[in-house]
Amino acid sequence: MDMAEERVNVLCAKWGTKYPAYYVNRLYAGVAKWLARPFRFVCATNEPEGVRPEVECVALDPNPHVKNRNWPNIHAKLTFFRRGFAQLEGPTLFFDVDVLITGPLDRFFSYRPGDFCIIHNWVERRKAFFRRPPIGNSSCFRFDAGTDAAHGVYESFLRDKEDPSLDWYFRKGSQKFQTRAMFERGNVSWWPEEWVCSFKRQCVPLWPFNRFLVPRRPKGPSVIAFHGNPDIPKAIAGFFTHKGEKNPRHLACLPTPWVKELWENP
Repeated sequence: MDMAEERVNVLCAKWGTKYPAYYVNRLYAGVAKWLARPFRFVCATNEPEGVRPEVECVALDPNPHVKNRNWPNIHAKLTFFRRGFAQLEGPTLFFDVDVLITGPLDRFFSYRPGDFCIIHNWVERRKAFFRRPPIGNSSCFRFDAGTDAAHGVYESFLRDKEDPSLDWYFRKGSQKFQTRAMFERGNVSWWPEEWVCSFKRQCVPLWPFNRFLVPRRPKGPSVIAFHGNPDIPKAIAGFFTHKGEKNPRHLACLPTPWVKELWENP
């Protein structure tokens, strides 16, 4: 079958109340606009109400009992590597539901076939002169579902969640562990820098200019990730912080009309 005609998988997840169904629906609209090849769109959720009919909703895995964690939580992403999850087979591109799709997506499937591909996590601007550690950001990653390599990531998760010496991996979230497990089980490639953009790291102006300049709209990326603050609603409304607050002032941003436009009209 010609690569352009091969059906691929796009996967997302939703749980809790922070991300209503319209996040999934808008993500689907962005993918449908920017992905030329046929695709299967799957949402892992136990709350499918309100999700558009083009999206195939599948149940999240049962609680694997990560210590001191309620379920579901961010570690659910590691269960997606399990062989047989949602009967997924072949190239599978995962997106967090709070990303903006802004450009072509087919290249995310043709890039480094067979590798695990993930964002190389951005370094905070105050650490700009430090070398980035080999840690991914799981807002956007690709794997080949149904393979031994992918299932191995899941097996590593089951094994290592019981190891007291690795508790810090699980306290900090899933990204460090996921990247570590992918390096153990296969080749890992970072997405090209120009394909995926961090809103707070690359769009919001440096402090103190973020106080009077609107975040810039990048021209090249296919994906804009909103990790931490400001999230999409805060970027649209404006996100204001003050000295001494938990959220440092360099994360503040003015109301950003282009985010509103892209979010409401994917």
